[in-house]
Amino acid sequence: MANGFFVNSYMKNIGGQAVIEGVMMKGKKGWAVAVRGPKGDIHLKREELAELPKLVGLPLLRGVVALFSALFIGIKAIEFSAGKAYEEEDGKKMSPVAMGFTIGLSIILGIFLFILLPLYATRLLGVIFVAVSESSLIFNLVDGIIRILLFLLYIISVGLWKEMRRIFEYHGAEHKVIHAYENGRELTVSNIRLNSPLHPRCGTSFLLIVMVMSIFTFSFIPQEWSFTYKFLSRLILIPLIAGLSYEFLKLSARMKNNLMMNVLIQPGLLLQRLTTREPDDSQIEVAIRALEEVLTIEEANA
Repeated sequence: MANGFFVNSYMKNIGGQAVIEGVMMKGKKGWAVAVRGPKGDIHLKREELAELPKLVGLPLLRGVVALFSALFIGIKAIEFSAGKAYEEEDGKKMSPVAMGFTIGLSIILGIFLFILLPLYATRLLGVIFVAVSESSLIFNLVDGIIRILLFLLYIISVGLWKEMRRIFEYHGAEHKVIHAYENGRELTVSNIRLNSPLHPRCGTSFLLIVMVMSIFTFSFIPQEWSFTYKFLSRLILIPLIAGLSYEFLKLSARMKNNLMMNVLIQPGLLLQRLTTREPDDSQIEVAIRALEEVLTIEEANA
């Protein structure tokens, strides 16, 4: 899944996410998804969001809330897009059981690839290199580097899949449309095509920040802890790391004209070159429809 909406646009509170043959857009008051069906028509779904207590807007906590909100809405958007993109091909929708199994398998695979496997590989390296096993900082630095390399390998691998390349194109369309909206341009295909498919607050950049932030956070875990405790502590600390990463992304939005901040966000933008592609006009049209639906919700609840 090419996730670009985890952190909303700082100024206008609009973010997005590429889904199967479509784009989901999210504002403060609601979200909408537009999907291109096999016959060429665009299917729409939109929902308003309940107002959250002010407590969940506190620093760190708001990042955790944003994480779970992103997962919940993302799953609903993908379920809708899968049903509309494929139901006309065989006359059947993807069943809730099949969708639940796919999501559950994806979560388990993610934990294995990006938490368990790097930790175990680092433990094995500690047997060969004493410094790795004795120093918490070196141990977690190696663990983090392995995690990032696996992440890069994963992105490159899925990018070879034709269907995933289509999603990456919609990811690029989502970014282009948000750029145009943030810059106050009219939402026409010709205006939007001029924008970059890269965006500093993309979910891909967020994931890279999470991986870097985890290196420092995990360094506080006692080195003498067992493998099991280290693994479980990594799962428990995910919300904290997400919260810290969210705050960094919000800070980067406020300091977008700062030279040092621009340097710091460059790795995330480079990584997006793997998760975005130049969209065609029909994909941009879908992203426009999703944004228009969200703006309708925002205006109605202003």
